[in-house]
Amino acid sequence: MTLFPVRLPDVGEGVAEAELVEWFVRVGDEVTPDSVLAEVLTDKATVEISSPVAGVVASLHGEPGDRLAVGSEMVEIEVAGAPAEAAPAPPTSSLPPAPPPPPAPPPAAPASAAPLPPPASQSPSVGGSVGSRPLAAPTVRQRARALGIDLAAVAGTGPDGRVVHADLDRRLGGGRPHSAPAAPVRVEPVRGLRRRIAERLTSSWTEIPHITYVEAVDATELEGLRTELNRRPRADGVRLSLLPFVIRAIVVAAAEQPRLNAHYDAGATSLSMFDAVHVGIATQTPEGLVVPVVHDAGTLGLWELAAEITRLAAASREGRATRAELTGSTITITSLGALGGIVTTPIINQPEVAIVGVNKLEIRPVWMHGAFVPRTMVNLSSSFDHRIVDGWDAATFVQRIRGLLEHPAQLFIEPG
Repeated sequence: MTLFPVRLPDVGEGVAEAELVEWFVRVGDEVTPDSVLAEVLTDKATVEISSPVAGVVASLHGEPGDRLAVGSEMVEIEVAGAPAEAAPAPPTSSLPPAPPPPPAPPPAAPASAAPLPPPASQSPSVGGSVGSRPLAAPTVRQRARALGIDLAAVAGTGPDGRVVHADLDRRLGGGRPHSAPAAPVRVEPVRGLRRRIAERLTSSWTEIPHITYVEAVDATELEGLRTELNRRPRADGVRLSLLPFVIRAIVVAAAEQPRLNAHYDAGATSLSMFDAVHVGIATQTPEGLVVPVVHDAGTLGLWELAAEITRLAAASREGRATRAELTGSTITITSLGALGGIVTTPIINQPEVAIVGVNKLEIRPVWMHGAFVPRTMVNLSSSFDHRIVDGWDAATFVQRIRGLLEHPAQLFIEPG
């Protein structure tokens, strides 16, 4: 019998490491070629790692939440004979289960980081473990570290020999019950997509000097047009929201200011400007905010944009969005719909240099022709990378979008 190492493959896009999300096997399990061993998370999507050989799992390297470098050993499989080490099976990708950069409310993270229990053939005694690591919940590990207790020396009385708080109490002596601290009530590890969001937003906020520009847009005519276009039901069920109109306005404005439809590489101090406009749509999902991309938005009609936005949102929320659908944006839109508030301060989706935030539509009194009249208004809260975009350029960009939205017929006129 020979041990065959399975290594973390190069998942592409310059990814140097990935986070281990979940093991699908444990020591002693039999696997066949293409059996899924684990799931890892890159910046945008989850990737399943499959076994390239048949055999029995001999060891697992890492626990959920660990970061693994590309090429590092993940699993050892005991195989018959002595095959040469093969290249890892190509990974498959999908969106993280069931939800960067605009702000997002945090979803619940996994409450336990305990490793998988050992197979039934193993009989843990002191500090039941997988490999050499005792089984214990994160809160128990945290308390043991604070008390200076080595979990390996503690007899676990929980399921499969897991060390629980009562075992630490007995180790301290007196068998006194464990009293949870008043605060925090619950400690949850930040992992998976939420950790990626945290890292990306921290990077964007600390590295990019943001300038945020807010302007009110009179959307009365636009809302009248949208209502009229939606009056006749379509066979595909698609309806127009405000976003397709905003995308068309961005396409026009970006053609006039291409430096805002761009990526900035701070390391190389270079700006990559794009002819095509690929619009990221910040989308809330059960696991957090993701940004599916409407590619080549300038080539799509109004209804095509609406259909694509609807399709991408559904795919993202259901965990079906592909890597291609989640990458390649050149400028991003963020909108919370009716929850959009009056003003927001969106964080730029690095390496982009601009993000357009759409606030809620509401009726406001506006002074017109010597009197206050009710108008349908919406604020645009947009942020820009001040290293690349000056305040004047930011204002010009937003004012151009405003003009197009306030006079929506211009959205359908080809430039002369």
